[in-house]
Amino acid sequence: MSSRPDPSIVRTDGPWTHRDVSANGIRLHVAEAGDGPLVLFLHGFGEFWWSWHHQLPALAEAGFRAVAVDLRGYGDSDKPPRGYDAWTLAGDVGGLIKTLGVRQAHLVGHAWGGMLAWTVAALHPRLVASVTAVGAAHPLALKSAVKRSAWRIRYGQARAAGHLFRFQVPMAPEKWLVRDDAAAVESLFHSWSGPEWRSSTDFADSAARFRQAMLVPGVAHSALEYYRWAFRAQFRGEGRRFTDAVDRRVAAPLLQLHGALDTCIVPETALESVDWAGPHREPQVWNGIGHFPHLEDPDRVSKSIVDFIG
Repeated sequence: MSSRPDPSIVRTDGPWTHRDVSANGIRLHVAEAGDGPLVLFLHGFGEFWWSWHHQLPALAEAGFRAVAVDLRGYGDSDKPPRGYDAWTLAGDVGGLIKTLGVRQAHLVGHAWGGMLAWTVAALHPRLVASVTAVGAAHPLALKSAVKRSAWRIRYGQARAAGHLFRFQVPMAPEKWLVRDDAAAVESLFHSWSGPEWRSSTDFADSAARFRQAMLVPGVAHSALEYYRWAFRAQFRGEGRRFTDAVDRRVAAPLLQLHGALDTCIVPETALESVDWAGPHREPQVWNGIGHFPHLEDPDRVSKSIVDFIG
């Protein structure tokens, strides 16, 4: 993996169709399977659409139109120099839902994708039929938890989110992410995963795919811009405006799926997200699972989603 791969390397063959969709002024690459109500999957940091490769055929078989997108800056989607603020990213998702020709979508998001799903539900409520947050927290729950635990040295959400602060340095994190064929991606994912999955051959295969996707030109910088906006906005007017905009209970039904061993978004932070939930199922916190329930226990995640939205 020493050379930089072409973006098309992420278009893996499988029981899905790849295509490009124009939304919010950019081109987004999606993988799609099935027919029926739209379920739109949003990946997290360091991932790409393939993160949902288990869920796409499972949801299609259950009678849904399952679509997984490479978010702005990732995979084979456009990587513009700007637009990594929550407002624009939510506009990307809203525009994608409309371009796909439906009035509403069930949103399923992991980590950053989960926070984005919360955000879309708050800013564009008419477009969202439900939200399933996988290893994710409401953005204000995460903000509150980081601030509250900032003084703790050994534990707490601030320590778990230490990479957020490291990523604020210009250019150095980009070089760190791609050094040694993006070994840092595998290291982060290993530290965030549950022990059973991280010792499996499936983890090794997944890590290799995510490392290769990080090496696509422009991805490392784009991925870090998500973090940089989230941090710097706290000291700007746009951050206060964003807080005001999402500080409300969402109307869409909510399901939370979380690993008890998640060391990136700690379970306590995720559970506090119900303060911004309207109608919701009891949060599910699964023993033995880390930050990637959709990869660590994919069948259980797929069944949970189908039971929730079906």
